[in-house]
Amino acid sequence: MLSTINPWLIGLGLNTVLLALAWIVPKKLLTPMGLFHAGFLGVLIWGTIGLPGYVVVMFYFLVGSLVTRIGMAQKEALGIAEKRSGARGPENVWGSALIGALCALGTVVIPVEAETSVIPLLVLGYVASFSTKLSDTCASEVGKAYGQRTFLITTLQPVPRGTEGAVSLEGTMAGIVGSVALAMVAWGVGLIDLFGVAWCVVAAFIATNLESVIGATLQSRFSFLTNEVVNIINTAIGAIAAISLALIWIWYR
Repeated sequence: MLSTINPWLIGLGLNTVLLALAWIVPKKLLTPMGLFHAGFLGVLIWGTIGLPGYVVVMFYFLVGSLVTRIGMAQKEALGIAEKRSGARGPENVWGSALIGALCALGTVVIPVEAETSVIPLLVLGYVASFSTKLSDTCASEVGKAYGQRTFLITTLQPVPRGTEGAVSLEGTMAGIVGSVALAMVAWGVGLIDLFGVAWCVVAAFIATNLESVIGATLQSRFSFLTNEVVNIINTAIGAIAAISLALIWIWYR
């Protein structure tokens, strides 16, 4: 029955209900404007990629929100916690999801003759962008909460937890687990195959470490490189890297 209904209408109805529920729950994961923008994103994803794409973005949002709250009291005491106790605003929504949203839109605007070759790559880019962002979130939040020894990625000199560009073994391992988990969810709902899982995990590892390099070298020097802009760059690197790996595999296998 649902297959006969316009997917955009399904997305609108579903997200209206979910946003109404999110509005009344006492523990807020999103600010009021964050709710509006997340609802718009949800409609867009359902209208373009459908239920499988929606499952992926919801998995990212729920797991990412929970991970952000790990060790919150300790991180707040150290002054390295996310603002608003982790509640996402519009800037966080689009910093995390802009690249994925563009990949999703691409699946419905490309010429018909290119669909069979391009759509799988765009879907892979979509998954890789969220796999990268969850990897980054897990690495950052777990590292800030539990990192025993943190090093600046460019010099390997010890630095305090929460320093831009800092990495730790605990955070790195959590980032890998996060990227694998999201990629496996995407495989489970049929968006990518097992090769796609591998491309997403490798791409997320590359992008997350390159983001740390940007944080260590450029972010403090240029005011326009806010955390949200760096997140967009990070997810773009992840999507491009996964698509590139897939193309290389196709060309040389």
